[in-house]
Amino acid sequence: MARHELTLQRQGKFHYTVGPYAEPALRVNAGDTIVIETHDAFEGRITSEDVLPSQVLEMPFVNPQSGPIFVEGATKGDALAVRIESIVPRGPQPRGTTCLVPHFGGLTGTDVTPMLNEPLPEIVRKVEVTEAGIVWRKGLVFPYRPFIGTISTSPQIDSVNALAPGNHGGNMDLPDVGPGATIYLPVRAPGALLYLGDCHACQGDGELCGVAIEMASVTTITVDLVKGKTLTWPRLETNELIMSIGSARPMEDAARIAYADLVRWMVREYGWDKWDAYLVLSQIGRVRLGNMVDPNYTIGASIRKEYLREVA
Repeated sequence: MARHELTLQRQGKFHYTVGPYAEPALRVNAGDTIVIETHDAFEGRITSEDVLPSQVLEMPFVNPQSGPIFVEGATKGDALAVRIESIVPRGPQPRGTTCLVPHFGGLTGTDVTPMLNEPLPEIVRKVEVTEAGIVWRKGLVFPYRPFIGTISTSPQIDSVNALAPGNHGGNMDLPDVGPGATIYLPVRAPGALLYLGDCHACQGDGELCGVAIEMASVTTITVDLVKGKTLTWPRLETNELIMSIGSARPMEDAARIAYADLVRWMVREYGWDKWDAYLVLSQIGRVRLGNMVDPNYTIGASIRKEYLREVA
């Protein structure tokens, strides 16, 4: 099992779409560990609170992706298992950036839900981020709960905007995709072609204004293959739970996708009766809102493993 480094220099060009047409930045084998230097969602362009998004950003050239990483032996119909080992903040302080962007977010008119309200004011906050916490201001410190905001394998033929989550994964902004978790992604292109970026130091459910505490990172993952395991949607597993992930609009369709896939997972791999699983999830299932701001919304539906062990 080898250990690889995908530095900024080795990456060179970052990607704003996810698809099968980019040359691999790295080739690895199943079981290998990769240490990746990621950019923040703005590719470092917002350097201070005086730099407004409209001055330095051009949509849709945000959310730069590292990769793609080609996994030897990965073929269509397999699943790629990505274990997140660690996510460490990178770069000079203040490392964290959040902001309000006109016509973007959960509580304003956007290009796909236009309204007659005035655009949001542009406000930028730069904050200190360490593994001990995120200092919002004196006396207010948020816990450091890092995760990968965008992670995906390549679709079979399409090239998808890195801001859009879907059945390939993508910009799900799901806080559960953090250290200790394994995310399972469908393999639809030779080599799987893994992309990731958009790491967050912390984020509330929904990523309400559309921007979490964005940070550059050193992210360490281990990749493995599950041969012949065909996935329709991404799945996630921790020591405590299993979770199916759906992305769609309207939000209830994302929840339906996630819960329906979770029922299928319980039936096929844990021996449940379909209708028993449906009834049980109605009582103890949980949903996690990843984002409510992107082209699709993301919901994770989960059940704790203690109930799987007790009932199966």
